[in-house]
Amino acid sequence: MHIGIEEESGMSERADWRTVAAATGPGERAVAEAGVRLAYRRAGLAEPGHIVWARSPLEAVRLLSGERTEAGEPLPDTGASVRDALRNAPIAAERDRLHQELGPVGWAGHWRATGADLWEATHPLVDRVRRGVVETLASGRAEEPGIRLLLLDAVLGQHDAAWLSAFGTGPESGLHGLAEVARTAGWWWPYEKVAVVSERPVSLHRDEAGRLDRGDGPALAYGDGFALYAWRGMPVPGEFLDQLGTLTPERVREEENAELRRVMLEHYGYDRYLKESGAEPVHRDETGVLWRIPLLGDEDVVMVEVVNSTPEPDGTSRTYWLRVPPATRTAREGVAWTFGLDADAYAPLRQT
Repeated sequence: MHIGIEEESGMSERADWRTVAAATGPGERAVAEAGVRLAYRRAGLAEPGHIVWARSPLEAVRLLSGERTEAGEPLPDTGASVRDALRNAPIAAERDRLHQELGPVGWAGHWRATGADLWEATHPLVDRVRRGVVETLASGRAEEPGIRLLLLDAVLGQHDAAWLSAFGTGPESGLHGLAEVARTAGWWWPYEKVAVVSERPVSLHRDEAGRLDRGDGPALAYGDGFALYAWRGMPVPGEFLDQLGTLTPERVREEENAELRRVMLEHYGYDRYLKESGAEPVHRDETGVLWRIPLLGDEDVVMVEVVNSTPEPDGTSRTYWLRVPPATRTAREGVAWTFGLDADAYAPLRQT
């Protein structure tokens, strides 16, 4: 298939912004600071008198809440937030321009081809970072609103990649300064007199679906120690992960939190748990064996054990474990469900 130069360039740009959104490690501070100043100028604002760096969004909010910098100094008077003028207004103007140029259908198609997938990948991560900052800093409900308001003052830097990928960000664009910061820094807070800029994460681990995921450490970590722990997208306590390497069926059964118990079972392996917990099959027929794991305070885990009728190259037959709905009563019903069929309609000529 022939790809034109403009189309190929657009594909490259989208791939580049995907890389930006997932980038970790130190950026080029000089480039980021130049981008900050340019963003102010393009918005018709005076450049900030001070640009202060933080190691994470958490540290940035701490500074803005009154904590001292690494040098032991208080943050200078920031003045009011200029986020709306510096980020929201130029993005809205560019979106309106494209909407008028392309029409509603054309704009929708353009967004699907550029920023939509990146938005799906970055939006949950942004929410998780915000929630992590609030949970770390707010010792009570009374403190949450102030912290949330500070988080809403942030320009998202690399995590604004979805919007930036949809618009022109070349040297003449009103978004060029924002794009320069995004390529080399994390979140940042623009105020009249001061800009506070956060470094990017030092590490990021995600599964094939793009969810935060790591079983032996933080899934997202910043240089000051701020970290988020997750297993296949589900938030978990950091100390919880330390237990996964020494799990036993008894420990799994004792876990009172149903969501954490599901994580334990996924990590331990449902088939292994069945074998080692002394579980008994509840039904058996020519399609396979139905197993049920009762879990306190949660729905039963029900699985069908099936054997592939096509031998492996070494002559052995591979066993598969298929998770099926809790209401499943027979092995045939469970296997049929995996094919989207009723048990009566499932009659394979050869089971594979």
